[in-house]
Amino acid sequence: MSWGDTVPFVTRYARNAMVCTIDHLASGAGIAAIRGGGNAVDAAIAASAVLAVTSQHMCGMGGDLWALVHVPGEKRPYALNASGRSGSGADLDQLRRDGFTEMPFRNDPRSIPVPGCVDGWCSLHSKFGQLPFEQVLHDALRLAEDGFPISPECAQATQILAGVDNVQDYFQNGPPKAGSIIHRPGIARVLQEIATGGRDAFYGGDFGDELLTFGGGEYTKQDLANPQSDWVDPISIDAFGHRIWSLPPNSQGYLCLSAAWIADQLDLPTDPTDPLFVHLLAEAALQAGYDRPEVLHENANGNDLLKEERLAPRASRIRRNQVSKVPTGINPGDTIYLNAVDGQRMGVSLIQSNASGWGALAFMPKTGISLHNRGIGFSTDSNYQSAYGPGRRPPHTLAPTLVENFDGTLRAAVGTMGGDSQPQIVLQLLARLLVAEQSSAETLSAPRWRFAGSNPTGFHTWADPGEIVLELEGSAASLETTLTGLGHVVRSMPSHNSAFGHAHIIEVQDGRLAGAAEPRALTGGTAGY
Repeated sequence: MSWGDTVPFVTRYARNAMVCTIDHLASGAGIAAIRGGGNAVDAAIAASAVLAVTSQHMCGMGGDLWALVHVPGEKRPYALNASGRSGSGADLDQLRRDGFTEMPFRNDPRSIPVPGCVDGWCSLHSKFGQLPFEQVLHDALRLAEDGFPISPECAQATQILAGVDNVQDYFQNGPPKAGSIIHRPGIARVLQEIATGGRDAFYGGDFGDELLTFGGGEYTKQDLANPQSDWVDPISIDAFGHRIWSLPPNSQGYLCLSAAWIADQLDLPTDPTDPLFVHLLAEAALQAGYDRPEVLHENANGNDLLKEERLAPRASRIRRNQVSKVPTGINPGDTIYLNAVDGQRMGVSLIQSNASGWGALAFMPKTGISLHNRGIGFSTDSNYQSAYGPGRRPPHTLAPTLVENFDGTLRAAVGTMGGDSQPQIVLQLLARLLVAEQSSAETLSAPRWRFAGSNPTGFHTWADPGEIVLELEGSAASLETTLTGLGHVVRSMPSHNSAFGHAHIIEVQDGRLAGAAEPRALTGGTAGY
């Protein structure tokens, strides 16, 4: 695949509603919720719950959730931060005495804030849901109880579970192959408890007890009783002829918006195969993130980070004929993004995540829920506002996006997985969609770029500028030559690589919806009617 080429891939169209996810089973559950009388929020929860069953290598009830909800007629979207907080027992001094100079990566409660996903589902449903919660969770519960065919990607991901405790669901008949039927009885029981008892049945039930035992003093019962989700003020920027919305810190959503505003000042080519299109977008992403370690924390003011007087100097540093040198880095991770739009044109842009693949590799013995490791985003430097400590939210990579027309109507729901790459991928999607005016399918199937650091875990954020490589998806010899000449350090990567994100797009067009699910996800699905 040469740069600019795309695989055969078409935009899907629907009149009434559309849902896009990485799993056709989840997309189908979302549409079933809307057909059953629900709205886009019911659909998003239903799809997210199915993914918590079928795609636990990327997301689940042991992780966090963020969402933007466009409600027709409202002045701005509703924004939900359902990212959990560290436990009351969090002790940075003890962590350092134990010899850690960065947060532990696997199987350590100190890198596992209280998961916010279920609190997020409950908050979304309480505010917007039209269906009974039991009906919303029905498809997920049935798949967990009756069994589902495991996807090729998830089956392959189980290879790293060798020697991990409490993963018997996946190995009842030996190592699973694509299509093997997997049953999740513990997950089914938890979903039934949530359906009838809400968030208290989850955090105060079997899962809560398991988490307290696993934490060994990291968490208290009060930590679990405290809400892990908050309705917050969204942030926005005007760029590419539209108003673009995202989530405020502790989300890195401000980077999506900052990069879009900077790129909008640069007279981008409308031809996305032009090397200058790649160069200028990459430079915009670099400049947007130049001070991320200092400014991304839960107490940061997202609107201040988007002020023109802050961003204009960054745009002015960019040259069309050479690279700039600013600190930055990359964090690929394991996450799902999904979106849903209904007949009333309510739209949901939602992200839910484990952080890294399978999270902390810690599975709870009774429920089978795997815990995320989002706490790896904390700093171990007490001088940083993002330092590990009790009751804190870590810097978060998750950044769902909504695009509105200036009259307040919904234009598109856009987002991706990809850790620190998320703002870079979203920037490319927005530029292709809104500047190059490509279709959803053209936008998603086109080759991408991303910045990569040197740390093998992929979570060593914001590396030294000398370590940053611009990775290009697919064979692109002429593009590599041009970008190298501009000063980029370039590396070619295989085509159709999940490292470049799993993104979905739903557009609102005249009287219809147009959209597509990520082709790199292989089993992704767009459902609509």
